[in-house]
Amino acid sequence: MNAATLSGARRVVVKIGSALLVDRTSGTLRADWLRSLAEDVAWLAKDADLVLVSSGSIALGRAVLGLPATELALEQSQAAAAVGQIRLARAYEEALTPHGITTAQVLVTLEDSANRRRYLNSRSTLEQLLTLGVVPIVNENDTIATDEIRFGDNDRLAAQVAATIGADCLVLLSDVDGLYTANPAEDPSARRLDVIDEITPEIEAMAGDAGSGLSKGGMKTKVMAARTATAAGAAMVITQGAPMNPLRRLAEGAPATWFTAKLDPQAARKRWIAAMKPKGTLLLDGGAAEALRAGRSLLPAGVTGVTGTFGRGDPVAIAGPDGHQLGIGLTRYTAEEATSIRGLRSDRIEAVLGYPGRAALIHRDDMALSGAVG
Repeated sequence: MNAATLSGARRVVVKIGSALLVDRTSGTLRADWLRSLAEDVAWLAKDADLVLVSSGSIALGRAVLGLPATELALEQSQAAAAVGQIRLARAYEEALTPHGITTAQVLVTLEDSANRRRYLNSRSTLEQLLTLGVVPIVNENDTIATDEIRFGDNDRLAAQVAATIGADCLVLLSDVDGLYTANPAEDPSARRLDVIDEITPEIEAMAGDAGSGLSKGGMKTKVMAARTATAAGAAMVITQGAPMNPLRRLAEGAPATWFTAKLDPQAARKRWIAAMKPKGTLLLDGGAAEALRAGRSLLPAGVTGVTGTFGRGDPVAIAGPDGHQLGIGLTRYTAEEATSIRGLRSDRIEAVLGYPGRAALIHRDDMALSGAVG
């Protein structure tokens, strides 16, 4: 586990904290640093999909509105986020456009990952943006989020995004260069842990709660993020982000702590789906079963029967012509919709449902098949 993990990654999520983007004294953007980050993003984007999870909207808006540097009331934070978010999005656009990179703003809340339908919508949007070569800029929707529906810090949000899109590397750009056995500012004998293969209680005990002045995430939240990311198949790294070109420095071997992934992202996702309890069953014809064996998605044309009551995003069993279960998948249609379009070619979906639907009833990435099929 080293810098080659970043250079060889297929899909990367990079988390940028407020303290890196915003000068804590003036409350203004660190424009030179952002331009250097844009150079790194352009370099990585040649070979990988990239998503940036960026703090900074409240810090930028706070300065514009003249709000104090102390803890803000919820309504003050929301107002600062509303003012700062538009500036943050514009800053990324202006930094990345010279490199030929199109950006998109994606605002989410904890509900978007907890609610299955909203989770799938978020995942589909991000997947489409990445397919089109766009670099999404993700942030928590602080303008509307209350404490009950917040991630609370962008370390865990970044880990959730990494899990959602099947990233194989998550980079946390921080104000420290990794996880230490103790606080190095207080203990001269503290040493950085370069590689962590398992997050043990001892590792968790080493993580403190203190964050920097403008950010909410301390080392404890980073270790929590590592647990989420590595379980989903993404390696995670903590490295110092303040120097210019932090991603290039990381790829060249800058000091860091790497957390190793347990599985590759696809295997982790398949295992997660396979453990779900089906809410219904889709019965297939022989041709559809053969298509699954070849690694294709399930189209409505191959479905001969639908049983159970399920909504979009729910797990359903997939059964062959003899009724034998072939696997489990997350359906893109409700039971009622699936019944209406079973046996139809995908180009007939709109005529039957009255709106454009997705071509696949279950996409191959949302399907966990048994060994007999897969």
